[in-house]
Amino acid sequence: MDLVFYIASALAVVAALLAVTRAEAAHALVWLVASLLATAAVLFTLGAPFVAAMEVILYAGAVMVLFVFVVMMLDVARPRETNRRLANPRVWLGPATLCAALLILLVFVLSRATGEAGDVTPADVMEITPKRIGVTLFTHYLLAVELAGMLLLAALVGAVHLGRQLRREGRRV
Repeated sequence: MDLVFYIASALAVVAALLAVTRAEAAHALVWLVASLLATAAVLFTLGAPFVAAMEVILYAGAVMVLFVFVVMMLDVARPRETNRRLANPRVWLGPATLCAALLILLVFVLSRATGEAGDVTPADVMEITPKRIGVTLFTHYLLAVELAGMLLLAALVGAVHLGRQLRREGRRV
């Protein structure tokens, strides 16, 4: 499992760096999803399968859909040449390779977690239940949860305001 941890960690760092350095918002989002998936693999190897599942469902799923929606709503104009470049398979070779590596890593980790290919079994992994997480979040971290909710609400209001302002200026939203 140590090897899986180090491979997933390296993939997460590389994908995060590529997400930050991409000029196109869509490319950055693809690399960010790859980074979040690699982070979920790291969390799984550390013995937190529930947190890893929440990472995939909440961040790589829901939050990325929200980001894609915002990118589409702000109508980042792209010339036709950029669209042609995006159709080139070489553009997607990097993210596809990284996702394939993560898929192979996931299959390897899951085969070991079932006890088929190694000494790690589900009984060896510390159980983190949703009830335990909920109790912890809404007792010790209640202020942080409330602040995160207020921050998300402010971001939503800001996105709606930007959309309305662009519509008044005559730009397509």
